[in-house]
Amino acid sequence: MKQKPVTALIHSSRKAPQYINTIQPPLFRASTIIFENTDALFNRHWTDRYDYSYGTHGTPTTFTLGDHIAQIEGGKYCLLAPSGLSAINLVNSCFLSHGDEVWVADNIYGPNMEHLRHLEKSYGIIVQVYNPIDADTFQPNENAKLIWLEAAGSVTLEFPDLVSLVKKAKAKNILTALDNTWGAGLAFNAFDFSHEHLSVDISVHALTKYPSGGGDILMGSVVTQDKALHHKLFRMHAIQGIAISGDDAAQVQRSLASMQIRYEHQSQSALKILNWLKNQNAFAQVLHPADSDNISHTYWNQTCQTGQSAGLVSVIFKPEFGINKIRKFCDHLSLFKLGFSWGGPVSLVMIYNLTDMRHLERTHLEQGLLVRFCIGLEHPDDLIQDIQNALQAIQA
Repeated sequence: MKQKPVTALIHSSRKAPQYINTIQPPLFRASTIIFENTDALFNRHWTDRYDYSYGTHGTPTTFTLGDHIAQIEGGKYCLLAPSGLSAINLVNSCFLSHGDEVWVADNIYGPNMEHLRHLEKSYGIIVQVYNPIDADTFQPNENAKLIWLEAAGSVTLEFPDLVSLVKKAKAKNILTALDNTWGAGLAFNAFDFSHEHLSVDISVHALTKYPSGGGDILMGSVVTQDKALHHKLFRMHAIQGIAISGDDAAQVQRSLASMQIRYEHQSQSALKILNWLKNQNAFAQVLHPADSDNISHTYWNQTCQTGQSAGLVSVIFKPEFGINKIRKFCDHLSLFKLGFSWGGPVSLVMIYNLTDMRHLERTHLEQGLLVRFCIGLEHPDDLIQDIQNALQAIQA
């Protein structure tokens, strides 16, 4: 059939072969996915491992990235979301309803707590807070459905008593959800950790951080091992219309090959900077779970058996350094940039007032304002000099 020029332009056949083997997998951009025939349309189900039905459900690009993230974390199934917080909210929305009790670590990622407080106010869930380094403070009742864990906390960097908390939750059939952004699937395997080979039910990861590695992509993931659990999450994922860009997925996929090298470099730099920070008089306390003086060091050592840790280190300034001096300190840093997040090439710094962030007593932490250093890919000696210069500016 001879076609009009406008029709021929739209329906021109693709003569070139549409698939070649390359180092990076091909990028598929799709909202609509074309079914070859009605058999392909009707003989499919949303629970199929690779259900190519619409762009929100997945494309080869997004499924390939999901498979690789699941592999890194030691899981079997992965759902991708447009940010780490979106992945967290997916879990909360999927498993919590009116009257359900959720337990949250006192050092949990702040926006997660904000979302749960919103659900508490609007939908009647019950939020309980526990001390992550004291498993006895986790006292669930029969309404408890979910416990959030974070290893380690992203500001004060306590590593939780993961073994005791997970065993306690499992004994009461409470779902365990781990924010695994700090460990990134590299410091430990969330689905097989400690000498007891324990496992969480759900691992949530802000791929914005180490997997992306460039400070320019927002993305999150939810990894599981249990198929039924995955299907519950996948159903909620679908009805909420959660989806990611194929271009973003391809960018993260491209960065995965260097992820472990970057993680180890930033980890070693953080440890070198940690040892230097501990000798500076301006700080009342230096926080890092790999430090043998840290209150949670035993729990880190119990779980992170290969000795790996993320490139984060926090300091608490002595009380005589008020907010104006802390702001001056940050403003005098040149290599450290003032911003949220971590895992990128550029080192970051951020100020926190723990009084506004914690619900429980924090007797293991000194008084004072906290500054978090997120170590990038710069040479650690240059970063130390940058901190030293800024300290001199406020001690002069």
